[in-house]
Amino acid sequence: MSGELPERASSARPGEPVWDAFVRLFHWGTVLGVVLNLWVLEEGETAHRYVGYALCAGVLLRVVWGFVGTRHARFASFWPTRQRLSLHWQALKARQPDAHAGHNPLGALAMLMLMALVLLLGLTGWMQGTDAFWGDEWLEELHEGLATALELLALFHALAAVLVGWWQGSNLILPMISGRRRSR
Repeated sequence: MSGELPERASSARPGEPVWDAFVRLFHWGTVLGVVLNLWVLEEGETAHRYVGYALCAGVLLRVVWGFVGTRHARFASFWPTRQRLSLHWQALKARQPDAHAGHNPLGALAMLMLMALVLLLGLTGWMQGTDAFWGDEWLEELHEGLATALELLALFHALAAVLVGWWQGSNLILPMISGRRRSR
C-alpha cells in the first residue's frame, strides 16, 4: 500500500452517493435534539426527557446501522484505527485532498465520542429519575458536565468540518445535506 490510506478504495468521486438517508436523518435529528435539550427545553421536564430518550434510541439505531447499513455508513469503512489516524494526520499536515468518501478518521473519532456522550447523558438523566438516585447532587453534576462536554465536542466537530474542508479544498458539510460528495 506504500502510504496509501487503507480505505482509499471506498472513496467516492464528486456527485456519487456517500451518506444514505438514514445517516443524514440521524445526523440532523441528533443536532436538533441536542440543540433543543441544551438551549430550548427546561431541564428535567417531560419534553427534555423524551428528547433525550429519542436521542439515545437514535444512537442505538445508528450503531445497528453501522453493521448492516450502506457501505459508507458501516463502522468497518471508517473505524479510527491507529494507522488510519496517523495516515490521515500526515495527509492533513501535507494539505492533501481528503481521500475519505465518508468520515475521515478524526471525524469518525469525534462522531463515536459524541454518540457515547449522548448515551451517557441518557443514562445519567434516566438515573436521576429513579428512587435510588433521586436528588443525588453528584449525578446531577455529572449529567451537567457530560452536557457541557457534548456541547464543546459538537462545536469542535462542526468547526473542524468547516476548517478541514477549507484547508483541503473540499466541502464536508454539503454531503451531509445532499448525500452526495461534491467538489468545491
